[in-house]
Amino acid sequence: MSGPQAEVAARIPGAATLGLVPPPGAVPVPVPQLADPRRLAELLAARAARQRAGDLRVHATVWWYSASAVLLAPLLAGLAVGHPLSARPADTTAYLGPGGLPVAAVSAVAGGDPAAGLRESLTTVVPALAAAARMRPRPLWGIATDSLANGLLAVGRAVGDVPAVTALAAPLAAAVGFPLPPPRYVDVAGARFAARVSCCLVDRLPHGPTCVSCPRRPAAERQVLLEDAASRLPR
Repeated sequence: MSGPQAEVAARIPGAATLGLVPPPGAVPVPVPQLADPRRLAELLAARAARQRAGDLRVHATVWWYSASAVLLAPLLAGLAVGHPLSARPADTTAYLGPGGLPVAAVSAVAGGDPAAGLRESLTTVVPALAAAARMRPRPLWGIATDSLANGLLAVGRAVGDVPAVTALAAPLAAAVGFPLPPPRYVDVAGARFAARVSCCLVDRLPHGPTCVSCPRRPAAERQVLLEDAASRLPR
């Protein structure tokens, strides 16, 4: 990989695991093409057939839970290291792995207005995905907020400055504006976690687990699980 994103990735330990470096064999797709409703409908139908579960709303939400994390990765990483990258769909290529799931994204352009680019990206993909799944778009905006919060948290952990990097979340979301909900964090046992505003619906799939931080868990149960997760984080 070359270009402005290579400079960002070089500053972040484990950049490949954060969706910043395309793996061998991944298929490049410009984000505007990825947001085609017909293509998304075919992708969701194929996922439903493989899982033998037909609720397109669930498949769209689960797909977007992973895809949004990848699509936001270049923007968030660039902001975190002080080398902004464009989030505009025209400037971004998604790399698809098995099952049509984005596994990396690359921005070809440095600079630009981060909030405007992010809003353009979300308003390109979210309505198309909602139409393909015949669902309301608002839950998908909530998923995007959690991807924003978790993405900055992951980069903050990677570069060793969680407070500074996660402090970027609220101003960025506020600049994007409605209907993107404000991101939230919670500190548990000396570690920071995203306080989820959405449910990814993974546990609605066959054999799907319930996430540790799932907002549908009882608060006391979630607290215990987060304390356990905090104890296993590197110090």
